[in-house]
Amino acid sequence: MPVVRPDSATVFDLHGARFTSYASAATGADRLRAWRLDVPAGTAGVEHTVSGEEVLHVLAGTPVVTLDGETAALTAGDTVVVPAGARLQVDNPGPGAAAAWVTTTAGLKATLPDGSVVSPPWAV
Repeated sequence: MPVVRPDSATVFDLHGARFTSYASAATGADRLRAWRLDVPAGTAGVEHTVSGEEVLHVLAGTPVVTLDGETAALTAGDTVVVPAGARLQVDNPGPGAAAAWVTTTAGLKATLPDGSVVSPPWAV
């Protein structure tokens, strides 16, 4: 039975946030990817356009999500469904850290405002 414990999850840091990968090809997941997103207080996210659908479920804190220009302040228990092709930005004005559980399908890519494309290693 594949079990990924927190101390064996793979951690990536990008744009001031931490992405802790639990479900990936490396852990035996075929089509789905899942990670914990931790965003410190005072962090402004980077707007990006996602190539595939994502689901972001807030675990803690009060992040602010902007989806296609519409902004919402979230709290623990809130879930945002991000459609493929949407512009997404996750900010955490604080006062404390924010955490979310994120799921998507394998191969997700993010296009940044300058046109560069990122293939996040936690979503490959």
